[in-house]
Amino acid sequence: MFRSLLLSACLLVPFTASAETVTLRVLGQPSGSGLIAQQKEEPFFKALAETTGLDIKVEYLPIDVAGIPDTDGLRVLKSGLFDIVSIRGPQVSRDEPSVLGLDLVGLNTGFAVGREHVDAFMPYVDSRMQSAFNAKLAGMWPAGPQVLFCKPEVAGLADLKGLKVRVGDQSAANFVGQLGATGVSMPFGEVQQSLARGVVDCAITGPASANTGGWPEATTTVLPIALQLAMNGYAINLKSLEKFSADDQKKLETALTQLSSDIWSFSEELYVDAMNCNTGKEPCERGKPYKLTEAPVSDADLKAVSAAVTEISLPIWAKQCDAVATDCAETWRQTVGAKMGL
Repeated sequence: MFRSLLLSACLLVPFTASAETVTLRVLGQPSGSGLIAQQKEEPFFKALAETTGLDIKVEYLPIDVAGIPDTDGLRVLKSGLFDIVSIRGPQVSRDEPSVLGLDLVGLNTGFAVGREHVDAFMPYVDSRMQSAFNAKLAGMWPAGPQVLFCKPEVAGLADLKGLKVRVGDQSAANFVGQLGATGVSMPFGEVQQSLARGVVDCAITGPASANTGGWPEATTTVLPIALQLAMNGYAINLKSLEKFSADDQKKLETALTQLSSDIWSFSEELYVDAMNCNTGKEPCERGKPYKLTEAPVSDADLKAVSAAVTEISLPIWAKQCDAVATDCAETWRQTVGAKMGL
């Protein structure tokens, strides 16, 4: 009788399985890409369990250390090889063109306007990632204004004619092509030596990344006209996200969104400091001091970059994006285009 009662009582008690620690594999920015990766991204992920209170173990690996091309970020995310990927926007735009709509050449000439445009179009890019790559886009952030570093002395954009210029994406390649230059795509880690050896004459990146990569050692001039902001971001595999409860999913997504917001502010600080460092000015607190010549930005160059959106980058990109998703360009016009008054 006692055993029967005990068995009956046990059957009435709900069985609760002990939760297992979830391992999150994170594919990060290249190890040598700069202070954003070193001082913001990597520390964030290493402390993620503690700051969120989630029962997780994080394995963080820079993409170059993993030996994975940065153009494959969305592919490895979809495959489930990594749970979270720090996507490099210009590079993955070959697989998902809508990403490039966040940062067309001439669109984001500063941080404030860049935030507005990203906020307007990011929901659409997220929907594309969910349907095409089974991933949730949790945040976007800028590496910083993308400017020109050249080995030969240049006084403006017109001097790029006939030169080979390393570019980050097709939008930039189209732009320099209109100037009579040849756009060359290559991984960040190869640029410094390519500049030194004359494989390319100029290269486009942010001042902080250039400083970290030693580009001023192989160049003479910086032309500080912002062509793009080089948008990057964080995406989570949806199957990985489903391992968490609804509340814990919100905690994880909120943490990634906050990291992205923090990097926006940090990126702006880095830009000012790195421009000082690269050109031998003070204060130079975070980088190595160099003495590049800072070419003055002319009104003609500013007009050329501003006109690039409607004349070059948007028309070409719209065809590419609509070929993948027929509502892409129209959605851009209704969101970002409306903010620009197009």
